[in-house]
Amino acid sequence: MWLYLYIAEKNDIIDRPNARSSHSVHTIRGGGIIFPLALVFEYAYSGFHYGWFILGLVLISAISFLDDLKPQDSKLRFSIHLMAVALLFYQLNLFTFPWYLIVVALFFVIGSINAVNFMDGINGITGSYALLTLLTLLYINNNETLFADQMVLIIAIIAVLIFNFFNFRKNARCFAGDVGSVSIAFIILFFILKLIIATENLSYILLLLVYGWDVVSTILFRLIRRENISEAHRTHFYQFLANEKKIPHLNVAIGYCLVQLGVNACLIYRSTNNLSYLALILIITGTFIVVLRLIIQGRRQLIHSNHADNS
Repeated sequence: MWLYLYIAEKNDIIDRPNARSSHSVHTIRGGGIIFPLALVFEYAYSGFHYGWFILGLVLISAISFLDDLKPQDSKLRFSIHLMAVALLFYQLNLFTFPWYLIVVALFFVIGSINAVNFMDGINGITGSYALLTLLTLLYINNNETLFADQMVLIIAIIAVLIFNFFNFRKNARCFAGDVGSVSIAFIILFFILKLIIATENLSYILLLLVYGWDVVSTILFRLIRRENISEAHRTHFYQFLANEKKIPHLNVAIGYCLVQLGVNACLIYRSTNNLSYLALILIITGTFIVVLRLIIQGRRQLIHSNHADNS
């Protein structure tokens, strides 16, 4: 990490604040490169386990890092992402499943990668959420269901801890960048899918519940306001708390983690493999986050478009 920070500073790999930023000082971008590098080193050390997954991780990390340096063509990015996800699916033997399950898995993976990337907007949130998720997966692997090579999980956790040392602070030394948020999402999704396949329990998608509902509810409100959801913005709930309510970034990150920790604890100790129960949980929690945002942010901000207000 120290070496990367030195190289990044010398080569001006810097995130400069703009109108959508939640920070006000120039900060090194791309510190999340430690995530794929750590797993590549572990791959060589462990005897080349999960080769197709690692290849997909390298591809998706490479295009994301290039995008951190200079915006890449969206079609190229999407093509590389699809290729990387296809390699992940091949590693998991998902292509032996019915086509409709593959489509569902593709939607889940692509959507989740984008969700984690969208949520990487304030200090500490990506690193702390990733750490909680990986620690939960490690606990399940040790105590509930052996579904993955434990050393790969441990190395991923160590990489996140090191990144957090530089990012989980009031004035971050570096940001994850797209290479960090996209690669850690890819890593986490690999383990979650392995767990779901091993247990045949879809409820483990709830390990991403808090991030998921922030992103989904934000998209819903943007559609209601007739905004272009592909355009950059800063209207996520966590951004409202940090930017409008002026709650310190680390407090918001910790709050999100505490809520997800409660979800994870319930998932582990009250685990059930029931699709109707899962659907009920998603409906209840989804309704809750929408109502909560309407109460805290207000109907005017969430429902009415800026265009309508200006006119």
